[in-house]
Amino acid sequence: MDILAIVGIVAILLVKEAGVPIPVPGDLIVIGAGVALAGDPSLAAVVLILVLAAGYVGGSIQFLLARRVLRRPLLAALARVGIGEVRIEALAARLRRSGARGVALARMTPGVRIAAIVAAGLAAIPYAAFLTGLVAGNGVFVAGHFVLGYALGASAAGVIGSAGGVGLIIVGASVLALVGALGLAFVRKSRRVAVEGGPAPGDWADAACPACLAVSIVQSRAE
Repeated sequence: MDILAIVGIVAILLVKEAGVPIPVPGDLIVIGAGVALAGDPSLAAVVLILVLAAGYVGGSIQFLLARRVLRRPLLAALARVGIGEVRIEALAARLRRSGARGVALARMTPGVRIAAIVAAGLAAIPYAAFLTGLVAGNGVFVAGHFVLGYALGASAAGVIGSAGGVGLIIVGASVLALVGALGLAFVRKSRRVAVEGGPAPGDWADAACPACLAVSIVQSRAE
């Protein structure tokens, strides 16, 4: 992976964590980065640190904006991607009671993590507590996805070499779209949750990620 690609990945993740609704699943970007760096463990460690740092900086920016000047615009942006204010307020109430631990758990949980930062801002959680939860939650979630990609990287490289890069990308995108659609339908049916205005892109992103889908299915079974 060249420097330009690394800068692009870090920049996209930072902007997404800062609250800009870019329609690209961040967890799949992280998995892809792990796959691409499977043959270079030293560079993989550096990129993982940069990706985590981007999440901490971007998340801090979004949190501070949500607490102060851009609360309404951030809520409006989330509403446009299907995450309503009622959902955020309910999460804010839980975070207000649980503090750093709640932030960490929310940032580890598919279907919840996208709204967790704005909810923490609305809950007026102290920044130190928020940052502690963000570091712990993002550390587990992001590092887990990166390690998953890294572990799959060697076998994926062999498949790419035999199938051809472009063809594999097309097939992979189609499979992810199908998995996302089927997974989202299963989880929503299991939970019997009515979603205003249809499913959110963030929910589809979680469903398209195999690891997140597995967690969501376990959660739906437990409810």
